[in-house]
Amino acid sequence: MFGQVYLSVLISFGLMAQEAPSFRFEAPSFRESVFKEGLGLLDRERDEYATTLASFAGNHVAENEASELSLALARRLLGLSFHLSSRNRRAVVLKHQLEKGIVPKKVETPYSAKAMAALFLTRAQVLIEQKGEKNLLLARALVEIAATVDPLNEDVVYAFEMQQIDLGPLNWECFTSLPAAKEQEPVRLECE
Repeated sequence: MFGQVYLSVLISFGLMAQEAPSFRFEAPSFRESVFKEGLGLLDRERDEYATTLASFAGNHVAENEASELSLALARRLLGLSFHLSSRNRRAVVLKHQLEKGIVPKKVETPYSAKAMAALFLTRAQVLIEQKGEKNLLLARALVEIAATVDPLNEDVVYAFEMQQIDLGPLNWECFTSLPAAKEQEPVRLECE
């Protein structure tokens, strides 16, 4: 009898501990990619960039013990990840963990912050050369991320500051918030 009561109490405390998240995370809202057409990246590249962004975001949150600043950066990086690859495994898992108030475990990444910043700057330059509205939007986001993760890289910082002067601040809401509601067709589940 005592064993059953003890087990019940342990289960109750375990359930209560699971329900109370240790922090609050506002996940980016996503319905449809802003990069549906006109982006100078292959699908495989899009998924690799989404994984890199999500992995960096998760590691950054873990290293900073889910501080407000790390969660704000994670929201931006996850938003961009979903716009690049909406079904990216790492991004989906990280979003779930953060929404539940779980600090993610660090994951192995192929790039250090310095290498990632240099890669993003190079890719941004190529996207700008390819021209197009979507390429410019992604290039701006990559440059800003690069300057955030490696503020000691002078090339990255210079590119970011010139971007700020020429174009102003990037509106991250295009990656993190749903656009204003507009009339939508109802979802059809049957074939017509």
